[in-house]
Amino acid sequence: MAAGQRIVIENCSIATVDADDTEYASGYLVLAGNRIEALGAGSAPEGLENVVRRIDASGHLATPGLINTHHHFYQWITRGLATDHNLFDWLVALYPIWARIDEPMAYTAARGSLAMMARGGVTTAMDHHYVYPRGTGDLSGAIIRAAHETGVRFTLARGSMDRGESDGGLPPDFAVESLDGALAATEATVKEHHDPSFDAMTQVAVAPCSPFSVSTELLRNAAELARRLGVRLHTHGSETVEEEKFCHELFGMGPTDYFESTGWLGEDVWMAHCVHMNDSDIAAFARTGTGVAHCPSSNARLAAGIARVPDMLAAGVPVGLGVDGTASNESGELHTELRNALLINRLGAHKESALNARQALRLGTHGGARVLGRAAETGSLEAGKLADVVLWKLDTLAHASIADPVTALVFGAAAPVTASFVNGRQIVADGRLLTVDEDAVARATRDEARRLAQLAAQR
Repeated sequence: MAAGQRIVIENCSIATVDADDTEYASGYLVLAGNRIEALGAGSAPEGLENVVRRIDASGHLATPGLINTHHHFYQWITRGLATDHNLFDWLVALYPIWARIDEPMAYTAARGSLAMMARGGVTTAMDHHYVYPRGTGDLSGAIIRAAHETGVRFTLARGSMDRGESDGGLPPDFAVESLDGALAATEATVKEHHDPSFDAMTQVAVAPCSPFSVSTELLRNAAELARRLGVRLHTHGSETVEEEKFCHELFGMGPTDYFESTGWLGEDVWMAHCVHMNDSDIAAFARTGTGVAHCPSSNARLAAGIARVPDMLAAGVPVGLGVDGTASNESGELHTELRNALLINRLGAHKESALNARQALRLGTHGGARVLGRAAETGSLEAGKLADVVLWKLDTLAHASIADPVTALVFGAAAPVTASFVNGRQIVADGRLLTVDEDAVARATRDEARRLAQLAAQR
């Protein structure tokens, strides 16, 4: 939508997810260019100029677009494998396959992952890509190209590994980088692709994979690199009891203390999973402003455990939601994580008081924006923020008898997306993507999955 042009959305319920959790039973939004110009109860103001479209959103709930804070796009072409494994056994089974990924596979898998999320209400996505086999092309560029084509706001967490099998790590040696090579490639990616502007569509974070696949030197130097370049830091942390045991055996301390010793706690850091954290760990995250990407479905799929999300929130830790890779969350959808986060956390110590529907929605929107460092721009519906808005259809058989729209969205079946706007541009209409051919993407992902399986079988 061109600057100065307006779209008016009317007659919908609105959950703003602002600081006061403001809601309107029936209200309007005015999108002007790539910003939210106004919103409120009742009908839109009269006399608006340059209105190019009016949407009667009766029967819908408007929310901020969903924000995914942890994913591995390449895993789209290895779904359905190692389905009864814990994390370490799962990695041992899949690393030899992932090590064969090349640029066409990375591009196609990213398109599949992005398409599935976008059609389900995700407007900001991220990808933690850390598998860079030698001589396989420009994997980072391919992933960024896929995000641009899909039309979502995107953060590439440029990952790395320098601890291969010969150094006691899990990935094959030819799938890891040298310390200097990883740092140089990461810096080049940031300089080429990172956009620090308010309405940036592409940003880059520095993201060594995990304590058991990277050296202490890479972690420490990566933190220094990110802060010199002014970008964020991301990694996996405290995902399993095996990881905690590994850290104690190798470093003489738990994961959180190890991260702090390498410069990896701070407001510019977020970590995936954080399942096995004690009170001291949570206090350290709260004290330093370190964020968490909560991935309930993947944690359950890999039997990792239940993260202490209610305790993190009570302590003030920033928490968002993550799909995680689709080799450990085959659905690849973030809107189902709203429901799963609520239900799984109620199996923990806090039971029915763990999370409610509005807290779950906040995790998937404003919480994710905080974790990615973009809460000033997106994550809530407020005048002046970016026009990243989703309309959920709640008047069909699946939801019509649930009076409260937020409860319907979170507790009910996955709601259809009638419209999704990113930066003021509509990318979904009536549950279908407007930016890419979903059927063509599906065919390509199937073909690349078969090619990868054939290559892996030849090893």
